[in-house]
Amino acid sequence: MVISLKNKKIIFLAEKVLSKYKLCDHCLGRLFASIERGITNEDRGQKLRKNIVEYEKIKINNCWLCSGLFDEIKHFADLILDCLKGYEFDTFLIGSRIDEEIFDKEQELLKFYSQEYSEPIKMELNREIGKLLEKESDKIVDFEKPTIMVLIDTLYDVVSLQIKPIYIYGRYNKYKRDIPQTKWFCRICQGKGCRKCGYSGKMYKTSVEELISKHVLEKTRGDGESFHGCGREDIDVRMLGNGRPFVIEIKNPIIRNLDLERLKEEINNHNKEIIKVNNLHFSNKDEIVRIKNSDFKKLYRVVFIGEKAINKEKLKKVVQTLRGKTISQFTPSRVARRRANIVRDRKIYNLNIESIDGNNVTLTLEAQSGTYIKELISGDDGRTIPNISEMIGFPCKVKELDVIKIKGE
Repeated sequence: MVISLKNKKIIFLAEKVLSKYKLCDHCLGRLFASIERGITNEDRGQKLRKNIVEYEKIKINNCWLCSGLFDEIKHFADLILDCLKGYEFDTFLIGSRIDEEIFDKEQELLKFYSQEYSEPIKMELNREIGKLLEKESDKIVDFEKPTIMVLIDTLYDVVSLQIKPIYIYGRYNKYKRDIPQTKWFCRICQGKGCRKCGYSGKMYKTSVEELISKHVLEKTRGDGESFHGCGREDIDVRMLGNGRPFVIEIKNPIIRNLDLERLKEEINNHNKEIIKVNNLHFSNKDEIVRIKNSDFKKLYRVVFIGEKAINKEKLKKVVQTLRGKTISQFTPSRVARRRANIVRDRKIYNLNIESIDGNNVTLTLEAQSGTYIKELISGDDGRTIPNISEMIGFPCKVKELDVIKIKGE
């Protein structure tokens, strides 16, 4: 059975409320928000009041509950529009903070009346501001994933914005050694700046992250970024071939509509022979999870040097033995300071000899994601088993290492 605002029970409840509290049409109608859909709470209040002739109409600024709050809808909308100037966005959502005194009065009223048909005052306030903003800005409200979440403090007229990040996927090549993937803060000052780091706060002058993000931040006018790579190569390792997948997350961007082809060209032109990016496209948070959880095979080229001249036939046997072999790697000594000490089993899918020149060897090898290639060669004092040094019979050390392909993307 559909209940009408003319229902005797509803009229009785309205009379009961108005006998004790002087409410404006907004606040009266809101107590019956679920009755007769498709009209505003203000309309509901007006309809109810027509059936209660002995009660006078209460102006909004004399309302016991909202104390004139709904007369300020236009004011709040103007404040928000002023804060949104310059921002590129398609959708928004309004949230609000109200005076605690109004909130307490609302709780008192609902205890006296009932919550059967009502809605919270903040719900109506947010909706009415949102409707006006849709009209004024030509943007739309999105309750699921708004581009900008607006919070208005109605007591102090303060507007704060929560802006959806921009996510850009790409792949990067790194052609120069001794550049980390991400910023390394100084171990001494933890990024504050000290004599040890030349007051830069960093261990290294730059990083792949910084070389890319500098241009993206300039274009978006964001106030920060996070760089999410699909694994990472060592600082002294080049990333060649098809490049390493990454997602850069730009926080609180003002500009969202980017020409990614032009952005790619700008990054590459400014960083020739250092890094290159390709395959840029807009992405989302799910892609960060995907690339972080990926287990892509990687193809490497490694140049290592032996303590003595290396016998070609013996090396061939080593290569044949390691093809398809699963090795066990205890956390390398060089990273044990910052990583958990555990044993990881990793598979070597393929291994080929490119060249042998005395005690210098070049190999290409395909291995499971997360394999420590340097330790496969050196053995790391027995922390990787089996290893090439042990199998050849004397110590070997990596001279150069490159990632030449990341498979499976």
